[in-house]
Amino acid sequence: MHISHPATPGPRPPRGRRPHRRTAASAALLLLAGVLGGCGGRSHGEEAPARPGAAGVGDPYFPQAGNGGFDVRHYALRLGYTPRTERLTGTAVLTARAEQALSSFHLDLRGLRVSEVEVNGARARSSRRGQELLVRPARPLPAGREFTTRVRYAGRPLTLTQRDGSQEGWVRTEDGAVALGEPVGGMTWFPGSHHPSDKASYDIRVTVPKGLTAVASGELRGRRTVGDRTTFRWRSREPVASYAATVAVGRFRLSSSVLPGRGGKGGGGLPVWNAVDPVTGEAGRASMEALPKVMKWAERNFGSYPFSSAGGIVEREGDADYALETQTRPFYPGPPDEVLLVHEVAHQWYGNSVSPKTWRDMWLNESFATYAEWLWQEDNGGPSAQESFEAVHDGSYFETPDEALNLWNFPPARPPGPDRLSDAPSYEGGAMVLHRIRTVLGDRLFRELLTGWPAAHRHGNADTRDFTSYVEKLGGPEHRSALRRVWKDWLYGSGKPELP
Repeated sequence: MHISHPATPGPRPPRGRRPHRRTAASAALLLLAGVLGGCGGRSHGEEAPARPGAAGVGDPYFPQAGNGGFDVRHYALRLGYTPRTERLTGTAVLTARAEQALSSFHLDLRGLRVSEVEVNGARARSSRRGQELLVRPARPLPAGREFTTRVRYAGRPLTLTQRDGSQEGWVRTEDGAVALGEPVGGMTWFPGSHHPSDKASYDIRVTVPKGLTAVASGELRGRRTVGDRTTFRWRSREPVASYAATVAVGRFRLSSSVLPGRGGKGGGGLPVWNAVDPVTGEAGRASMEALPKVMKWAERNFGSYPFSSAGGIVEREGDADYALETQTRPFYPGPPDEVLLVHEVAHQWYGNSVSPKTWRDMWLNESFATYAEWLWQEDNGGPSAQESFEAVHDGSYFETPDEALNLWNFPPARPPGPDRLSDAPSYEGGAMVLHRIRTVLGDRLFRELLTGWPAAHRHGNADTRDFTSYVEKLGGPEHRSALRRVWKDWLYGSGKPELP
């Protein structure tokens, strides 16, 4: 998630009912009910009446995020952006499957003016309240059927400021903008079901003034200049959680290459696109030269790369203050060092491919990405993971005493609220949980965990219970008691546990 990466210090680096007896009188009553039911009741197999879809999926921290009653399969976004006026125009076409008969449904959208909504090609009524766009189709949508929704919208997209001062949503930069969506910023630039439990594929077409570049998640499918405007087309074939989708507009140098022997059709290689702000100079260009080495290391440790392309977006320093694991193309606020590259690349397995079921489970994203840093350092002449674990525990890992104390404010699996999701317990606290698992299972089984967990939930969602059950099954009966002590003390426990 949001991570402002400091220099690495060393070593941081249910009850039953009683059955009743059917009497002759009760049998007669049942017969009468059956006759009456046949006259006036709904026959077997008749569809349930259409009803509104829910305005949210009930996430414990963002209850209105996402939408009930349907599942989005694909987004086709056609965007236009002019940095000088900061005006965004958009047409979003959502292909979805109705999970119930729908009389109406909601989409998430903050700000921006909606000019027209169509469902299956027919004009639909719509209304706005807060982040909810309520859509009333001309005809009810049958359960189990696929339908399309087209929304035309425009305006100046919102930038959201978090408790710690960091910004998400549509963030302006010196020469353009970047869309940073975690946790709910995606709804500032396109309407959708903005919760990680509803993942979809994407086609994103962005038109910008000539001379600027538009970068997005996925693979570049083409670019075309007409007059003074250039259109870039990007496609993400694998499912994306909306918070991990991005668009960046600026005067980037866009380069392409191939990582040989991995990904691609027929094993021809994995396409890579890097977009680097030229203001970053040689440091920006050189920073992405380490990506092949990091990718090779990550595949060796985490299993086959889960997506069809890779790369990064390197902005100039000061345009944003944190890196983000935007899918296939992480965003960096300045040239990243190798450790930060490792963190965001690891998120492609942990967070992007295996996404959280709810935002309460965000520690699963950040613990693995942070522990990946420790493993990288262990493999490349830095402190061992055990040394990093001990340094976190005694506080020397952190730059200030307050940071060290904040680690024990709450357990990783129980953040007290949405504004604490990016605190140290999700990162270093979660990494400590993983290290304790490693010490219980041993290195061989732990390595099986690193590859098996993302393989078991590839392109899906998982929560903390899924994870602990997976680990206990992997460890077997002989490790179950020790693992449950880890859950009690390090994952759910309050305060600072004693070192084992």
